[in-house]
Amino acid sequence: MTRVAVPIQLRWGDLDAYGHVNNATMLRLLEEARVRAFWSRGGEGTPDTAVIEADPDAASWTLIARQEIEYLAPMPYTSEPVVVEMWLTKIGGSSIEVGYEILSPDRSQLHARAATVIVFVDRASQRPRRVAERERAAWEPYLGEPVAFRRG
Repeated sequence: MTRVAVPIQLRWGDLDAYGHVNNATMLRLLEEARVRAFWSRGGEGTPDTAVIEADPDAASWTLIARQEIEYLAPMPYTSEPVVVEMWLTKIGGSSIEVGYEILSPDRSQLHARAATVIVFVDRASQRPRRVAERERAAWEPYLGEPVAFRRG
């Protein structure tokens, strides 16, 4: 399975009183990686998965329908960027499900795994819109298994 790897720089303020990255910040890391991986902004280093129009006045919006995150190991502050690996676990009619793993800079430690369902909405009608063929074509190479959450 092919994944998109997005390096994300931590900030000192991302730490909580226990000296590790705060749980709410972990969701912000996922958001930042998602924007870098899927929203088109052009320029060097833009992944081929970045096909969603980034303009706030675009004809459609993306809305988060569901998020789940499983914390596996505390993440300490590091001056090297952590790595968020992403893949698609499902491409539906009007939504996608994104899988994630948040790893240490050297990828030796898995800190969290997560999944997000994103729904595409037509801005004018406020109704779900179909995943465009160019989006589907860009994302199908990154389609893989669902996130393997531990249960219980």
